[in-house]
Amino acid sequence: MAKITFLKHIAFIMDGNGRWATARGLPRFLGHKAGCDRVIDIYEECREQGVEVMSLYAFSTENWNRPKSEINHLFKYLEIFFTKQINRMIKEGCHILASGDLSRLPLKTQKIVNDAMEKTKDCHDFVFNICLNYGGKAEIVRAVKNFAKDVVGNQKMIEELNESNFEDYLYTKGLPPVDLLIRTSGEMRTSNFLPWQLAYAEFIFTPTPWPDFDKEQFRNALTEYAKRSRRFGGLSHE
Repeated sequence: MAKITFLKHIAFIMDGNGRWATARGLPRFLGHKAGCDRVIDIYEECREQGVEVMSLYAFSTENWNRPKSEINHLFKYLEIFFTKQINRMIKEGCHILASGDLSRLPLKTQKIVNDAMEKTKDCHDFVFNICLNYGGKAEIVRAVKNFAKDVVGNQKMIEELNESNFEDYLYTKGLPPVDLLIRTSGEMRTSNFLPWQLAYAEFIFTPTPWPDFDKEQFRNALTEYAKRSRRFGGLSHE
């Protein structure tokens, strides 16, 4: 299929998994299973469309407030996903990146995610950035602290700090800024997701829950994005 538009980095807030399951009389955790199953479809279409980076809001710092059983199922499905897909991703040159503080995750989950990153560290054709125990405000505070440590250690001077090199302290170091954010299931907010990286992103909010967000719906979102004029603070040339 011909490419609809060109963009480098798409971010997804995969919302509505639990509500999708509840609407079908299923336990919420099966919604997360369906959501994990949907990820590979969108991964395939991102590659088909020539996207270079996809970022997925898989688990936020606020999600710890959910029932423990639901959290446990979510990490279980995450472990299954990487165990099942890792060899394919290696063959396809996919570099796996995890953004967020992994130290609070279950030890088994940490190992599987860290192993996936290690096995794909030399892959350069595509970046699969999964955000786990991630919070945008926490990421910025972490970056400030790490820069301050470099100043205290005489590796940096305060005067050296600018917007460009500040990005070196973010989880997404080296990645392009987000071009398009897609949030499913009708919510119209960013929920502390990649606030720095989203500075000039286009937003698309769809009422479709993530488990139903298939390749056709994704292509429709890309078609909508292609109609927009991105001015980055300047004037339109149309």
